Amino acid sequence: MWTLSEWKKRAAQQRFICQAQIEGKACDAKSGQTFAVINPATDQILAQVAECGDDEVERAVRAARRAYQRGIWARQSPTARKAVLLRLSELIMQHRDELALLDSLSMGKPVVEAWQLDIPGTAHFFSWYAESLDKIYGQVAPTAADAVATVTRSPLGVVAAIVPWNFPLEMAAWKVAPALAAGNSVLLKPAEQSPFSALRLAELALEAGIPEGVFNVLPGTGAVTGQALGRHPDIDCLVFTGSTRTGKRLMEYAGQSNLKQVWLECGGKSPNLIFADCHDLGLAAENAARAIFYNQGEVCSANSRLLVERPVYEAVVERLIALAAEWTPGDPLDPNSRAGAMVDARQTAKVMDSIAEARRQGARLVCGGERLTINGVTNYIQPTIFTDVAPDSLLAREEIFGPVLAVQPFDSEQQAIAMANDSHYGLAASVWSGSLNRAHRVAQALEVGTVSVNTVDALDICVPFGGGKQSGFGRDLSLHSFDKYTQLKTTWIQLHQSAAPGGDYEAG
Repeated sequence: MWTLSEWKKRAAQQRFICQAQIEGKACDAKSGQTFAVINPATDQILAQVAECGDDEVERAVRAARRAYQRGIWARQSPTARKAVLLRLSELIMQHRDELALLDSLSMGKPVVEAWQLDIPGTAHFFSWYAESLDKIYGQVAPTAADAVATVTRSPLGVVAAIVPWNFPLEMAAWKVAPALAAGNSVLLKPAEQSPFSALRLAELALEAGIPEGVFNVLPGTGAVTGQALGRHPDIDCLVFTGSTRTGKRLMEYAGQSNLKQVWLECGGKSPNLIFADCHDLGLAAENAARAIFYNQGEVCSANSRLLVERPVYEAVVERLIALAAEWTPGDPLDPNSRAGAMVDARQTAKVMDSIAEARRQGARLVCGGERLTINGVTNYIQPTIFTDVAPDSLLAREEIFGPVLAVQPFDSEQQAIAMANDSHYGLAASVWSGSLNRAHRVAQALEVGTVSVNTVDALDICVPFGGGKQSGFGRDLSLHSFDKYTQLKTTWIQLHQSAAPGGDYEAG
């Protein structure tokens, strides 16, 4: 690992890719439009990046469709695609320092966190899906003796992926790895705040052997580039991670164009339930802090609502206040920083407005709530905890996407479940209890996609991730992810026989 001064030296020398990557070539926007990518830890512009519009989207879709129809990737054997994706995984790890730095500089997360978790995770996603390719089989359906029916999976064709800025490269891998593994051509639109690691990934993909046109990266804004992708009539599928508001727009665009498949992973307001029979309150409190303050609270599945059974409520709050200090943000390039800067000044202001609104609505601020100035920059927010949170308040119901925790007491298991489910989101939840019976009962009753018992935000590539309600639908990770990037094909073969038993079969 590098020291703070070494990371700063590397940052000063870092190359930033400023052009779109279409059909294996770097290109500017035909309009000449660019957008600034700003380092939130310094407020300095890192680069002016090409803003892709209708022309670039059209060019990239045509390239992707051409590549798909030619079969230069889609019709390669699973073993051949596997070898290329494994090589890409190796290249990601070889460029680990650079990719971690690119994500840290663009969105403010601690570089050590990106280096230790995000980049190895990205490499693992590509290798895992690569390894799955020659281990997935079709099916033979039950039929009468005079027919054979097979059920196989085929790639969809052209897939567009729109990903957020909170885990720039890792979220891209969640979409791109299974989509490529299935044989699709892919268009990736990274968030405008953090395009650099995705653009570098496109270069590494070419080096690994992915054919030109199969993987294209289109930087730009959601209003321009994202809308163009959503409305394009020759994109077969659009996958998205981001806000619920934007997800709804993408569904509208699909309906207004070619009725392309749209798979959404949207917002969350995930509850964390701590019951009085929890065996280790210290561990529960420690995890509750991590579940909201990790990555500056910029996590879709962050446990931003903490529901605590009344007999242990005060003890848990007291522990949380002490633990919050451990998550005080610092310079993202400092290896000792556990938290970093918010992604930009706009998000910082939005979170601070939510904190002010919570106070106006009567919630009691017991910890944090202020901006911090680090190296002359104010895009940092203290870990913040509120109690006395009204059930109908903004803090209890809306996603803040920052290091802000709402703590509420409950008096019974039934009340806890009702409070947890009283949300238009349904992404994740956590349950802390020493009772196996209670853990099962509560987990079954919670209306979310993932329930973590005696831990928080459990995540592994082997299990699906996603939610319901206005958190979206479809699943990332696991083999279930292939459901989004393939279509089932039934092939029915009618067998014709001569009428007499033992007679000659018809030719053919």
